[in-house]
Amino acid sequence: MNKLTRQARAQILHLLCEGQSIRAVTRLTGCSKNTVAKLLVEAGHACAAYQDKALRNLPCKRVQMDEIWSFVYAKAGNVKDAKAAPATAGDVWTWTAICADTKLIVSWLLGARDLDAATAFTRDLESRLANRVQLTSDGHAPYLYAVDATFSGEVDYAMLVKLYGADPQAETRYSPAKCIGARKRIVEGNPDKKHISTSYVERSNLTMRMHMRRFTRLTNAFSKKVENHAAAIALHTMYYNFVRIHQTLKVTPAMAAGVTDKLWEMDDLVAMLEQCKRCFAATFQVMC
Repeated sequence: MNKLTRQARAQILHLLCEGQSIRAVTRLTGCSKNTVAKLLVEAGHACAAYQDKALRNLPCKRVQMDEIWSFVYAKAGNVKDAKAAPATAGDVWTWTAICADTKLIVSWLLGARDLDAATAFTRDLESRLANRVQLTSDGHAPYLYAVDATFSGEVDYAMLVKLYGADPQAETRYSPAKCIGARKRIVEGNPDKKHISTSYVERSNLTMRMHMRRFTRLTNAFSKKVENHAAAIALHTMYYNFVRIHQTLKVTPAMAAGVTDKLWEMDDLVAMLEQCKRCFAATFQVMC
């Protein structure tokens, strides 16, 4: 992979960010599968480290939270029958938070859909905010304790609880029951009722599912390792926040939020990756 030019690296990462599978990228570029996978992991680590530093003291006013399902190696129900399944095999959930005004993905976390993950996620989100915000989530119960423990009342928090009707075909088709309505529940603070919504974060999660092949349902391009899954998410959020122009805003979310003053290109992302590798190498030499 060290022999690849910056342009070749940018092309590979761009294809991955636009929903191509690793095998499709190998066919389009002529690079080996191991080369593409290694570049994905290295880029994912660099993107996660860069955003961890850059997405701080954000002036968000309204934030929406949600979770999106995927799996690693095998679905939870199939793990027991899978050969050589790793300990991390099974269903995984990506917790995401988006600024409703700038469409910036403020925070994300890969983990289970339980209280521990909810608490870790909300704590990371709170650490990135500059001021009090209006927060909206779905009706997932762990949010109640996690938000209260994290924000200690310094938040205007509400839940949008969706109501589902009975569907006679729910057991025979690959779709959830029909949503027949939603109930707005004010949990704490004084949230504006007209802004109690999860529409933006749900649309952002749809973008994640469309732009990462391993998230596409009914596919054989799923993640085999949880490390690669996390790297793909970090790369996607970097691409979404800094590179991809939002159709409504006409700028990237990072530009709208004041995180950067320029439109990033894929070459800039590769340059950031190279800088990250140089910094790591220098740090390693000092430690030795």
